[in-house]
Amino acid sequence: MERILVIGCSGQIGSELTLTLRKIYGNKNVFATDIKQPPADILESGPFYLLDVLDYNNLLHFAVRFKITQVYNLAAVLSGNAEKIPQQAWDINMRALMNTLELARDSDARKLFWPSSIAVFGPTTPRHNTPQLTVMEPNTVYGISKLAGERWGEYYHRRYGVDFRSLRYPGLISYKTEAGGGTTDYAVEIYYEAIRNNRYTCFLREDTALPMMFMDDAINATIKLMDADPSSLSLRSSYNVGGMSFTPQQVAASIRKHQPDFEISYEPDFRQAIADSWPASIDDSVARKDWGLSDSFNLDSMTELMLREIGKKLSGQE
Repeated sequence: MERILVIGCSGQIGSELTLTLRKIYGNKNVFATDIKQPPADILESGPFYLLDVLDYNNLLHFAVRFKITQVYNLAAVLSGNAEKIPQQAWDINMRALMNTLELARDSDARKLFWPSSIAVFGPTTPRHNTPQLTVMEPNTVYGISKLAGERWGEYYHRRYGVDFRSLRYPGLISYKTEAGGGTTDYAVEIYYEAIRNNRYTCFLREDTALPMMFMDDAINATIKLMDADPSSLSLRSSYNVGGMSFTPQQVAASIRKHQPDFEISYEPDFRQAIADSWPASIDDSVARKDWGLSDSFNLDSMTELMLREIGKKLSGQE
C-alpha cells in the first residue's frame, strides 16, 4: 500500500491534490503537511501535521515514522513574490527540493513529484508551440530555480536511482483557492472580481497570451504521470504541459457570455515583463505520447464552471 506525503498542502495545487489522492489511496494513507493550517476539508478528511520541509532531520524522521513511499513536494515561492525576495526565494525553493531529493535517497520514499513551470523558458525561447527540448534561459528567480531543479532531479535519478517525476505547469486556474502570487494569477482573480464587482483591473496587457490549465486537468495529469510505468518515461527532467492558451481580453469576452456588463481595464505592472519572457503556447506532444496526457476543459467550459462555483462560494452556499 502506498503511503503518501504531501508537502505544501495548503497551497493552490496541494489543497486539491491532497483530497484527490485521499479518494484514490484512502484518507489515512495520505499525510498532508504544511507550515500553516490547511483548509477545513483537509483537516477533517485525514491526517495533517505541521512540517517544515527545510528541516531535513525532521523530514526524514517523519518519512521513516509513517513509512512514506511517495512524496509530492509543492513548497515554493511563486514567480511574482520571488522577484521581491530573490535570495530568500532561491534558498527556499532549492533547499525544499534538495531535502526531498535527499529524502528519496535516504529512505523508502523513492518516488518524488516536484512541479516545474513554464517559467524555465525565457525570452530567447521560441514563444509559440514551445517544444519539449529547446533554448532555456530564464530571467526570473523562479524560473532559474525551476531550471536548476529539473537538472538536479534528472541527476538524482541517473546517479542514485531516485524515481523523480515532474511537470512544467502552465498557469493553473481553480475556484477553490484564490491567487497566490504568480504571474498567471490574473486568470483566477478575474473570475472572483467578476462575481464580486463585475469589473477587474488586470496587471497584464490585454493581448498577453499565456498557457493555462484548469486545476482538475492539472491534478489528473499529475496523478497520471505518477502512475505511469517507469519504462514509458523518456524524460526524467520535466514534461511540457500545454493546456490551453488565451489572453485577458479573451477571458473577459468569455465572461461576458454570462455577464454582458462585465468591465475590464489594464494596468500592467512588473509581472508584464515576466509574462513577456514566457511562452504563449506549449507543445506537449511528448507527454501525450509517453504517458497519455489529456485534458477536458477549454476556456468557455472553464469560465462557466468558475463563475458558477465562485458564485456559490462567495454567497456561502458551499
